[in-house]
Amino acid sequence: MPLETQRLQDFNRSDTGIGEQILPKGAILQNRYEVLRILGLGGMGSVYLARDLNFAKVERLCAIKEMVSVTPDPAVRKMALANFEREANTLASINHAAIVKIYDYFTEGNRTCLVMEYVNGQNLEQIVTDLDDHVFLDEARVLRWGIQICDILTFLHANKTPIVYRDLKPSNLILRAETDPEQLVLIDFGIAKAFQEGQKGTMMGTEGYSPPEQYRGIASPQGDVYALGATLHHMLTKRDPKLEPPFTFHEAPVRQFNPAISELTEQTIMQALSYEMKDRFPSAAAMKSALQQALLNLTAPSPPADGNSRWTNRTAPTGQTFPQTTTPPDPVPPPITASWSAPAVNTGRGGVIAIWTFKAEDEIRSSPRLGDGMLYIGAYDNNLYALDAKEGTFAWKYATDGGIASTPCFYKDRVIFGSEDRLIYAVTSHGGKILWTCPTEGKVRSSVRVDFEHAFVGSDDHRLYAINAQSGRVIWRFEAAGPIRSTPIINDEIVFVGSDDGHLYAVNMQTGNMKWKFRTNRGIISSPGIHEDLVLFGSQDWTFYAVNKLAGWAIWRTRTNQAIISSPTVKNSIVYFGSVDGNLYALDALSGRTVWKFKAGSHIVSRPAVSDDAVFFGTNNGEVISLHIKSGKERWRFQTNGPVPSSPILGEGMVYIGSTDHKLYALPA
Repeated sequence: MPLETQRLQDFNRSDTGIGEQILPKGAILQNRYEVLRILGLGGMGSVYLARDLNFAKVERLCAIKEMVSVTPDPAVRKMALANFEREANTLASINHAAIVKIYDYFTEGNRTCLVMEYVNGQNLEQIVTDLDDHVFLDEARVLRWGIQICDILTFLHANKTPIVYRDLKPSNLILRAETDPEQLVLIDFGIAKAFQEGQKGTMMGTEGYSPPEQYRGIASPQGDVYALGATLHHMLTKRDPKLEPPFTFHEAPVRQFNPAISELTEQTIMQALSYEMKDRFPSAAAMKSALQQALLNLTAPSPPADGNSRWTNRTAPTGQTFPQTTTPPDPVPPPITASWSAPAVNTGRGGVIAIWTFKAEDEIRSSPRLGDGMLYIGAYDNNLYALDAKEGTFAWKYATDGGIASTPCFYKDRVIFGSEDRLIYAVTSHGGKILWTCPTEGKVRSSVRVDFEHAFVGSDDHRLYAINAQSGRVIWRFEAAGPIRSTPIINDEIVFVGSDDGHLYAVNMQTGNMKWKFRTNRGIISSPGIHEDLVLFGSQDWTFYAVNKLAGWAIWRTRTNQAIISSPTVKNSIVYFGSVDGNLYALDALSGRTVWKFKAGSHIVSRPAVSDDAVFFGTNNGEVISLHIKSGKERWRFQTNGPVPSSPILGEGMVYIGSTDHKLYALPA
């Protein structure tokens, strides 16, 4: 047997453990399917490109999706297998040109496999990610995609047993590159659900695209309409909903981020994103009509000067199309606007006035860092800025090729930070001269942590990097199953970091080998904190966890009413963090007991800063709030002109914090 071609049983031997790993090129399944390469990696297994050996004279390619049963929990294993079998049965029961076809289904060893049509092309998420900064997709092109998706959803919802897809998102929509480069194909039916009116079930889906009711176990066609709205919003604005507080797109009109988009397109998308099911389109077919009218308005010829043509520039009611007459339609409802507005003058409650402000050219989502009287912060205008901390005066800036969400970190004479251009940079702290760069294969939104002469940072390429802070040379890479946007923390030579795959990882600092991993039910963006023997962090499964740092088991957990993206701050055995439910929590770090909580009235993703007598944080409605540390009572509020995901930092008698209104604020602490 050639070395490059081996049977599956060669990779299932108990002495090697290879059966629990990715299949290599040349592995053969069922004596029929030869693995050519891996296409993707998921939490329960991989997707491979394979060749069907039964067709000797032609190269028939297929995609093989596997589920590997390695979890020791029989309940989890049973549920995963049931989901996998449901996907096979769902795909076998439907026939549509825009839905991936199923060829085979089998179990071999500890692998259960689904053999599907291979669709050669880019998915929509890749298309958006590959766009240059400040470049948007053509509106008409996106509207045509949306119309196609409505047709697919209408087909599924009108099935003899209606099927709710439940996981519509750009990465599950692929363009056929070889036959029709603009034809979409819907893939991955792992969580599609037969719809029964009023039936509830387990919440599944993807954070940001899933509608609010899906978190309560309700799956309905209006949920797919919501996900389509989130998908089109992402396509036109490049705002990834997975990175936003859940269910906030209805507060973020499309034209706020892409002013070139037409009003009717914005109106259609915002109606699909309505929080309440009853306020959305009643069906995918109704949404298709609205998208068709938006496309017609966009591509129709301009009216003549006398205005007598039936192509008069007007818009249709939501969910309807115009008859070809000169009769005017009913008035169009006004477009949805953001749910908050900021005052013209930044004067906070309690007389708080900014000491100084500095304006960048784009949003500031990064958090500032203070050192040697200088303040450093990144912005989405691609620049890292250095400012005088007392006066706010500009010192220098260093330009990258991508937006900077990463918070800068100090090491000796340099500032180290990541960029969405996929690079990690080290520049001199005085003057901003480049010292080294380190490439990754994904956008870098995780912030750098330096310890023991090494810089540790995550990337959207699913890897945690250990880099020599002096030279920029990579020492090791640790591979997770999802993007790493959490900032690592190092304690007792262990690196702790969360991943979008739902795990908190403990990794040996010297070798990059995993010591343990702790699973939550959703992705982890929150950066962990340490208190005594506990690792403290929040998850998008609405739970805050305290995990033993040596063994990786939960000591306590506290449930909030929404996802936790905010990272914790610990002071005097009290841990402070925010939640998307609008509350700032203060818990006893050792027991999880609630000391107090403060209702801010808006999502909190900002990490709180804590002094001896006060707590400071930002909110999604643009406020910076200060509380008394002992009681949790409000000290003051300050209003900015945009949501505040940036985390504050204290120094020089001031609190520094950025806002998406493009400004960095210095406020009295």
